[in-house]
Amino acid sequence: MFKKWNWDAIGIGASLACAIHCALLPLFFSSLPLLGINILHNTRFELGMILVSFAIGTYSLYHGYKKHHHSYKPMIFFTIGIAIMLSRMVFRSIEIWLLFPAAFLIIFAHVNNHMRCRLHNHAHEDDCDHQ
Repeated sequence: MFKKWNWDAIGIGASLACAIHCALLPLFFSSLPLLGINILHNTRFELGMILVSFAIGTYSLYHGYKKHHHSYKPMIFFTIGIAIMLSRMVFRSIEIWLLFPAAFLIIFAHVNNHMRCRLHNHAHEDDCDHQ
């Protein structure tokens, strides 16, 4: 069942959901701290979202690398994007300046991986792991 899923599309969707969460949630929920609810800058929630994105992205990009295109470029973009996303949690004073490049690199990595998979369409090499 999992082999039929388009993991790049899921990764892009998760990255977009994270970007929408980070960009729109402050606009809608800025009054929640008045009620004692702190969903903004919730470190556990943010770290959880990053870890879910990392898990989906790693699986998706590894699958594309191993079974299709054999290029490290999508993984490099993704790793840099995740690193910037994690650094955002440390450098809160400039987090907005880190958010957009991080989200862009993560989404770009998935789009790049998807395009490379489509372009090569099972370009078989000696190290292919097809079953």
